[in-house]
Amino acid sequence: MDTKPNTSSTKKARTGAITVCVSDGGGNGGAVTNAELSLYEANYIHDCNRFDCNGWKANEEERIGTRRTDSKGCVTYSDLTPGIYVVSYGHYPKTDPECVSVQSGCVTDVCFKPGIDMSVQQKYLTKDCKTLECHRAQTGDIIQFTLYIKNSLQDIVAIKVPQGFKQDPSDKFTFIKKIMQPGQQEFKVSVGFPLLKLTPVNSAPGLAEMFEQVVVDADENTPLPISGNINVSLTRTETAFTEDKAFWTAIRNSTEALSFNNYLRFMDWIFCGKTPTDLSAFESSRFDTKKATWQDPLLKTRFLPFTDTDAYRVVKAATEAFVMVNCGILKTPQPFTQTGDRDLDEAYLDRRDLPLPTNKGLLSDAFNSDYLVTADGNGKTLPYLAVIRRKLPDIPIKIKPFEDAAGGISADECFGILQDKLDNPCLLELIWSYWHEEGMLVQTMNSISRRFQNVRSPNRQDPLANMEIDPLRPLNNIFWGYIQDEQHRLTVGRRHYEYDHHYGLRLEGKAVQNSRPVDTRSKFLEAFHHLLRLCTVFYKQDDDTTVKADAFPVLNALKEVHLILSQGAHNQFGDLPSMSGVNYLVRFDDNYPGRF
Repeated sequence: MDTKPNTSSTKKARTGAITVCVSDGGGNGGAVTNAELSLYEANYIHDCNRFDCNGWKANEEERIGTRRTDSKGCVTYSDLTPGIYVVSYGHYPKTDPECVSVQSGCVTDVCFKPGIDMSVQQKYLTKDCKTLECHRAQTGDIIQFTLYIKNSLQDIVAIKVPQGFKQDPSDKFTFIKKIMQPGQQEFKVSVGFPLLKLTPVNSAPGLAEMFEQVVVDADENTPLPISGNINVSLTRTETAFTEDKAFWTAIRNSTEALSFNNYLRFMDWIFCGKTPTDLSAFESSRFDTKKATWQDPLLKTRFLPFTDTDAYRVVKAATEAFVMVNCGILKTPQPFTQTGDRDLDEAYLDRRDLPLPTNKGLLSDAFNSDYLVTADGNGKTLPYLAVIRRKLPDIPIKIKPFEDAAGGISADECFGILQDKLDNPCLLELIWSYWHEEGMLVQTMNSISRRFQNVRSPNRQDPLANMEIDPLRPLNNIFWGYIQDEQHRLTVGRRHYEYDHHYGLRLEGKAVQNSRPVDTRSKFLEAFHHLLRLCTVFYKQDDDTTVKADAFPVLNALKEVHLILSQGAHNQFGDLPSMSGVNYLVRFDDNYPGRF
């Protein structure tokens, strides 16, 4: 403890000051910052040389103030009346208080040196964790430092290391980091000491800290000489897996389920007894021929009041069953499916350098939770349907179209929203039918139908003049039923008005002359062509492995097209797309891609 003259102003000549510093007394002498120091007035002590630190106890009434040390580990108490004072250190390790005699016009220095015994030892390791002794460290090597501290403090200190350092599992005071860049780098390690439990005043709770510097000096990694042929290839930037892939996988799976190849396998199974090897368990349970789950309701209701139309009737019933089961709806089967021992979804994602899903169940839950909206506590549905439900809060939910009540039908049962229509809408788009209609599929079938009825083509030369199907051929009876069922199929007028209402697209011909549509989606074609143009730009960029294509314009264009389509999903659109799909499949189409 030193005393030196105070060179402050005359006003303060009658007072003194105390400067207290805290440093490591058993280690490298580093400063202890943010340490709590309390000053007590003790005029009852007449001689500091006779001060008994073990017998002294802090008295709150005698406390003058409590302060924290600065970055240099010091704090100054000024304007003190000459007399005897006691300074106490409030952190671990426990340190005896100091008795200080303040004289008028003098500054007294006090040094606390708690036995922390802190030091740092560092060394370099190679990539295979062997000690590097003969050579300087290079980028790619490992820096390891071990913090040494007094044994009694090891269980109470808090250690903070720079970002990038990891704790050695075998020693909590050893940390390692891979050297990523050459040159000299400095890292600061902090060790915090908590307050003593018996400290009477905690005016500024927190840890006292000591800092150690870890200096890393490494050279650039020595390049390895390469000889011979060098092959260079570019790969795509790694893509993070996002939950929306489940949504797009569900679209692709629904499209594949309604493809003509799948339809042909199903018809072969129904009529020829062939068991398809790639039919999923879900489809097998829905199309179980022993239980006849699809036959009973359809065959009883889809009868035709004509002679000898059983062949066509069965084809029509089976086609309706195929569309109803394979139409994409937002419930089971889940988006990700497996067929046999090969996961088709994972193979599809792998071919496109997309990360594979790690948990199909989680993805399915995420798909159902992120893309669907709760509708009034009655399950989850599409956001557009949820909006309609919220606008009709007073209308109840009906499980069945009509339910018996005491032997009859209650009047309340005739009023409500069908649960199945709200939760499980069939996600099909009518534009598929429009494309095939413009491709002359309907006109081709009409020409065949006229020739089957022996009606000559209006053209001078009839290309079907020699088409004659004798009664022994299977198509003969199916054509007969197809023509007889003409009144039960969608007319060209109904399809024309729906094309115009939903897409703003019209058919041309005598059958649709003088049409009077109530409204039209005039902006759909513009938005759809804009989406196609952006897709060409995106795929051109995506084909270049040095560029990460920007998909946000495509996403915004998809949202615009979806909004326009949602505005036209009214009236007969709920059932017309699926009905049109059945009609076109029965017309012996060769490609039925279902669409969300």
